[in-house]
Amino acid sequence: MKRSRITGAIAAAAALALAAPACTSTTEKETSAPAYNAGNSKVVNPSSQTGGTVTYQLSNTPDSMDPGNMYYVYMWNFSRLYARSLTTFQPAPGQDGLKLVPDLATGLGKTSDGGKTWTYHIRSGLKFSDGTPITTKDVKCAIERSNFAPDVLSNGPTYFKTYLVDNTPTYQGPYKDKAGDLKSIETPNDTTIVFHLNQKFADFDYLVSSPQTAPVPKAKDTGADYVKNVVSSGSYKFESYQDGKGATLVKNPHWDAASDPIRKQLPDKIVAQFNIAQTTIDNNLIAGNATLDLSSGGITAATQASVLGDPDQKAHIDNSQSGALTYVAISTAVPPFNNIHCRRAVEYAVDKVSVQTATGGDVHGDIASTILPPHIKGYTKFNLYPTPGNRGANSPEGLAAAKEQLKECGRPNGFSTNISARSDDPNEIAIAQAVQASLKKVGINISIQQYPSGTYFTSHAGAPDFVHSRGLGLIMQSWLADWPTGYGFLDQILNGKTIKASGNSNLSELNDPRINDMLTAAISNTDEAARTKAWGDIDKAAMEQAAIVPLFYRKDLLYRPDNATNVFVSGAYGIYDYLNVGTK
Repeated sequence: MKRSRITGAIAAAAALALAAPACTSTTEKETSAPAYNAGNSKVVNPSSQTGGTVTYQLSNTPDSMDPGNMYYVYMWNFSRLYARSLTTFQPAPGQDGLKLVPDLATGLGKTSDGGKTWTYHIRSGLKFSDGTPITTKDVKCAIERSNFAPDVLSNGPTYFKTYLVDNTPTYQGPYKDKAGDLKSIETPNDTTIVFHLNQKFADFDYLVSSPQTAPVPKAKDTGADYVKNVVSSGSYKFESYQDGKGATLVKNPHWDAASDPIRKQLPDKIVAQFNIAQTTIDNNLIAGNATLDLSSGGITAATQASVLGDPDQKAHIDNSQSGALTYVAISTAVPPFNNIHCRRAVEYAVDKVSVQTATGGDVHGDIASTILPPHIKGYTKFNLYPTPGNRGANSPEGLAAAKEQLKECGRPNGFSTNISARSDDPNEIAIAQAVQASLKKVGINISIQQYPSGTYFTSHAGAPDFVHSRGLGLIMQSWLADWPTGYGFLDQILNGKTIKASGNSNLSELNDPRINDMLTAAISNTDEAARTKAWGDIDKAAMEQAAIVPLFYRKDLLYRPDNATNVFVSGAYGIYDYLNVGTK
């Protein structure tokens, strides 16, 4: 998943203490007293109090509020308030938050052939917010629209399109092919759905936890305009939505607590406000005028010093190990980076200490040398481009290694290129500036191009034609696993089959047949130990191609006001879990 604002990690909680699910009485896994990092392993301010308004603020706009057209982690998290997927992650701090639980479904999937066919049954009697019944046909509709209409809905991963059996090769998607039918998904009755895959897929229960499986009634599906009138299957529904401004959610009267053991429906209203300056969000959190930062990207460096220096304010901070990797993608399609030696010159030249310092120091993350973060199964510690102290071109050895690679790529005197960063993310811009200074040492001159988060992937960094036309040789990114396995972290950013015209996540446009085949073979391997080892092998193979410069394994300074209840860092998302947040 994509991180916004240098935005959590699905495998982060492996580094956290074990914790129990949230409940309503104070236990050793809950605390009412604010304390630094309390939310990493406990539920802070546990409460069953109903009423009031929970307010989220965001410095830009989401990629979308349509469950089938989103890929920012905070939106996958937030969408669970109004969109129920087949499975989801248990709302609990620590490793308990990594546990998959059924949501729409009555249980996890059943497969009789080792992972090529998966069957799920959904709960009976479920209703949309308009009172109409929810059936498995609505789940099928959701998957068709999110995976087979890239010209209409371009955000989000494309796993379903890749791995469903291609038994309807002429199917053009639900908007172009009104009479078509995706036969690889069967709905024999209103509560049963069967997926037929073209190969074994060991992680399928994780895949169906994405909001792409949240049901959409075909009669109400208006394509790109569906975001204006999303029909809820969750505990809240939309009262209003204004593009670029925000949304208000209210209680869904057709939601039934008896059919939903993980949601509580506490506040009367949930308000999301967009395009609020990040420093204003920080100040509103401290003053108690906002409940949480929707992006959960952490307070700004400007706010950090004063908050961490005040013991009372520091007690409201959680330094979460988000599990995300912040990195520079090197576009293999933009000259001269189609030459591997030019890419390797960048690997050696970047001073990762100066990058870390630019974000506010090691509270924002540990210096990285691999694509997989340490918390993902399959992580192997290695460094193919070492420099003393990680100082890159600011060390004599790093400078010499980078210059040698520049000679090998035929650019001994360097060259000029561009780097993209999100305009509403001051930390990401600071990182780009640090990278700029490092590369200048070896004669690589880069210009920083800034684009808004809301369209960063649909129209700019994630649109290859735009990248090529603007010469974006380097692209800032922060990434976390779609689910807590090596495949969930690596596939969408390394697999050449995932490259698409808009909403692209393989920003390097890496299309190495060996790596593609390694990913396909690993996910179909039923031997868990062999599968886990493969993720580390793939990581190393990708680093040999020098398509990604790992900068640091992210941490974020998250702020929770006193008036926010049931607050904890989600093991699944590496940010606060939004599902049952309330207010005093």
